Amino acid sequence: MPADELLAGGTANRGRVFRVGDTVHRPRGGHAPAVHALLGHLRDTGFRGAPGVVDGAADGGRVEVLDYVPGTAAVEPLPGWALTDDALATVGSLLRSFHDHAASFDATPLRWQRAVPPPWRGTLVTHNDVNPANVVFRDGRAVALIDFDLAAPGSRPWDLAIAACCWAPLREPADVTDDRAGAAARRLRALLDGYGADAILRTATVAASATANAWIAAVIRDASQAGHPAFGRMWEAQAEMYRRAGGWIVAHRRELHAAVR
Repeated sequence: MPADELLAGGTANRGRVFRVGDTVHRPRGGHAPAVHALLGHLRDTGFRGAPGVVDGAADGGRVEVLDYVPGTAAVEPLPGWALTDDALATVGSLLRSFHDHAASFDATPLRWQRAVPPPWRGTLVTHNDVNPANVVFRDGRAVALIDFDLAAPGSRPWDLAIAACCWAPLREPADVTDDRAGAAARRLRALLDGYGADAILRTATVAASATANAWIAAVIRDASQAGHPAFGRMWEAQAEMYRRAGGWIVAHRRELHAAVR
């Protein structure tokens, strides 16, 4: 393996994330102190489904060094093994473990990158970006979450709704170009079953989904308007898809509620 291995990375840091031995070097975000405090708490409470912080301010404070998490992130185009309901159920299980460990974290003195909408904002710090590229798999099972840059106080149904929008995905079937097309309701249930959600949480997750879709779209739109080239291309290609997804979620809310009971 070369000394520095370029990793696929997400949209925000594409081309700037490198593996160096057993560590990952990536740009240090403006709200890194909050994210690093969360990652430290997760490690201290025994959660191994997230990277630990090796050096929070390397290279003059421009770079953060994290543990490398062995496995494969589900980057586009999604491989067949990442499209199964069984794989999605393990995403739900991983998210439940993360929430349970994060529940004792005190976020009150910290500043976060982007606030969760008030109806879904609570004391639990949630990931808020559980898209396939931010989930590491080993042997077909989700084992770790990465890229906590959008973490902030939210709630369990909010994080599940974000995950559902990305993984089910909750959108017009015509906008889904793989085997998941037309299976959104069934896959939403697989996610919630894997999480072990009770009836109240299932209802709340469906209720949060339209707002979650709009929030994801706003993240992309705002980054595009701020001049980020990759987000600009993404917004140009996907703005109408997110608009249609919002309408689809509202139109199919009863179907989604019925599917997850």
